[in-house]
Formats: sequence, structure tokens, C-alpha cells
Amino acid sequence: MQSRRIGDVQVSAIGLGGMPMSIEGRPDEDRSIRTIHAALDAGITLIDTADAYHIGADEVGHNESLIAKALASYGGDTSGVLVATKGGHLRPGDGSWTLDSSPAYLKQACEASLKRLGVDAIGLYQHHRPDPSVPYAESIGAIRDLLDAGKIRMAGISNANPQQIREAQEILGGRLVSVQNQFSPAFRSSEPELDLCTELGIAFLPWSPLGGISKASSLGGAFSTVAEKYGVSPQRVCLAWHLAKSPVSIPIPGASRPETITDSAAADELTLTDDDLAALS
Repeated sequence: MQSRRIGDVQVSAIGLGGMPMSIEGRPDEDRSIRTIHAALDAGITLIDTADAYHIGADEVGHNESLIAKALASYGGDTSGVLVATKGGHLRPGDGSWTLDSSPAYLKQACEASLKRLGVDAIGLYQHHRPDPSVPYAESIGAIRDLLDAGKIRMAGISNANPQQIREAQEILGGRLVSVQNQFSPAFRSSEPELDLCTELGIAFLPWSPLGGISKASSLGGAFSTVAEKYGVSPQRVCLAWHLAKSPVSIPIPGASRPETITDSAAADELTLTDDDLAALS
């Protein structure tokens, strides 16, 4: 698989988003483990997770623990796999998502993630979402402290706007390596953030990258047409579209089936023409 850069680390051009394997509607553990193993078999070396990917309040970090178990049981070498996790979101168990980006909580959450992942330092730790009740500078200051303390090797942010990207870059002393925002054919409001990341050379990780390509939508019709031209799935075309948008784009499609992540991983082999990209835009 092609590789792209996050900080000083080369990762696969397509990542795996772990959330569907741990929230509502999740599959059994065996299928989830097989899904992660299939991703590794396909050459994926970036796995994105978060401590908030769980259902019940008593199972915080479900997805982190699942990923750690899958990596430990994989027969091949996993030393080159970058696990990216996040802190600052909470799920009280009633289906809702709440926020706590206080420095004290973020540092506590990082310590808990370290234990669940079974590592000395987290490869990429991301501030999950701005918390209106906490000054953004204080939240990112906590991420900086974790970086300085060696608890995390790289720092990223998620769900951020251009001003917050620039502020985080300043607070982190130029060490911001990634921004993870929602971006897809149906949700393009993060185009300014993608452009800024391209300008700064910061990795942009689109979450929910396949949104809007169902056959029932006009967008889906365009992606289906291009997919039929190449004899591939619309999902694969969509991920190739992401890769063509910018050299810093590393989409992280969520998956809960081995066959879906195997198909997604093949997107880097598909080169879209200018006419294709015009039709998809």
C-alpha cells in the first residue's frame, strides 16, 4: 500500500476507524478481531480509536482494549502499526456523548488509555473535541504537557476549525501532526481545514469519509457511475477521491467486517482521472 506521513511516521494511505466495532450495533468480538486482522493483512498500519468508543458507562475504552487484543493475537509483525486514540469525550451510558476537556481529565484519560493499550507511550494522542466550558488553550496545554512528559509520541486534534488548528500549532510549539475532522462527499464544510493542513504539511484524517455515496443520493449516483467504469465499489472510488484531494489526506473509514476494510484498503490502487474527479466534485 502507498504510504503517507503523520509527523515523522509513515503510515498506510488508508487507515481503519475502530468506532463501529464498539458502539451501538457492534458485532461480536470474534468478527471485530477478524476485521482488524484483515486490515493488517491488507497493509493498513494506522488504526484510529478513542476511549469514548463504547456503549455502557462501565466499559470505557472498549475499543482500545479490543484493538490491543487484536494486535496481540495477530500472527505477523505489528511494530509498524500506529494506534491513534483520543480523549475529551465521555459516554455516560444513556446513548449520549458529553465533553470534559479539562487538563486534569485529559491527563487522567491518557493514563487510562496507556494501560488499556499496553504501551509506554501512545503513538498519536488526539484532543477529541473542543469543550465550550474549558478554554481551548488549557485543553491543548494539557496535550503539550503529555507530549513533553513522553506519555505520547505525537499530538493531534479533532473537530477543530482553522483558528483552533493555528492555536494548537502555536501552543504545541510547531509539533501538531494531525487534524481529524468529518469530511466526505456529503459533508464538505471542512474544506478550509483540509486546505490549511495541506499548506502546513499536517496530516488530515477525514472521519466518516464515506458519507453521501448511497445509490439513493445524487452524489451516490456519480460515485456509482465511476465505480462501474472501473469495476470497483463506490466506497473504493470515494476513498480514492479523498486521496486525490490532497497529499496530506489519510481517510479512516470505519469498518466492522473483514470484507469491507479489505475493499477499502484497495482504494490506493485506484487512480482517478481529471474527468472522474470533475464528475465527483
